[in-house]
Amino acid sequence: MSTAILDVPTLERLIAAAVAAPSVHNTQPWRFRLDPDTGTLEIRAAAERGLRHIDPTGRALHLSVGCAVLNLRVAVAHFGWEPVTRLLPRPDRPDLLATVRPAGSARSAAVPGLYEALWRRHSSRFPFSGRPLPPALRAELAEAALAEGAVLDLLEPDDTERVLRVTREAEHRNTADADRAAESRHWVREPRPAALGVPPAALGPQDFRDRVPMRDFGAHRHPAVLAARPYETRPLIALLSTAHDRRTDWLRAGQALERVLLVATAHGVRTSLLHQALEWPDLRERLEWSRTGGGRGHAQMVLRLGYGPDGPPSPRRTAREVLAEEE
Repeated sequence: MSTAILDVPTLERLIAAAVAAPSVHNTQPWRFRLDPDTGTLEIRAAAERGLRHIDPTGRALHLSVGCAVLNLRVAVAHFGWEPVTRLLPRPDRPDLLATVRPAGSARSAAVPGLYEALWRRHSSRFPFSGRPLPPALRAELAEAALAEGAVLDLLEPDDTERVLRVTREAEHRNTADADRAAESRHWVREPRPAALGVPPAALGPQDFRDRVPMRDFGAHRHPAVLAARPYETRPLIALLSTAHDRRTDWLRAGQALERVLLVATAHGVRTSLLHQALEWPDLRERLEWSRTGGGRGHAQMVLRLGYGPDGPPSPRRTAREVLAEEE
């Protein structure tokens, strides 16, 4: 299979698409390098932007990179090439998390709408309406996760209550833990010059009913100054899980997560991520249960979905900034 020849504008567009992916606290913990001999794009971990207290194992970092890999695959297919992808291709290079090689003509047509959606997708931490998602769309979201080797369970009310209860406990722990609270505060920043972190305008309010546990990135702020609004009374919560819990599974879970988010965006559905319980091993175990006819899944992400305000985006570094990092 022949390898595509990338000109500079196309290369920059591919990298910009990858960088548009979500990442934990918008740390953008990735580096990209083009191997000029093979035309392969390498995606490496930027360990210095990892979260030492919140993500000590690097699981969320791998999910973040997996999201970027999916975006890169979508962009490569959009330009008419086949994205040949390898995860953890070099055991002697643990920081090299994935490679994507644009090769020949795409074997199948690009999924409609995903490339356009990746430029519009961002988290909305604001209240959603109570309008339900159509059954056909719920099925499409589940199929999107399955296509990447993960399972998306859109939870029934009883399981929703359980997941929200565990997430609230995790949020209370996070705000009481000085190191984790300080780490979150560190990544709340204005959009420039670093183009990293979450801008204050994107944080959203708290739920004054204390039902939907939105992360308080500015943990330890005085409660009197926290904006509060009513959130949806029946939130739609989904749990993304994998059969195993290895580094490759984390990367696959990131790709599944991003495919789900792009399908949702293409249909006008807003999303936000409730990651707090996954940051505590004992609470993460409480999110996992055996499915009928299947084994016990490993929880990788909790999603909140619905119709509502778009919310302001978080900044991204430009493709040239990202590529310059490797010079």
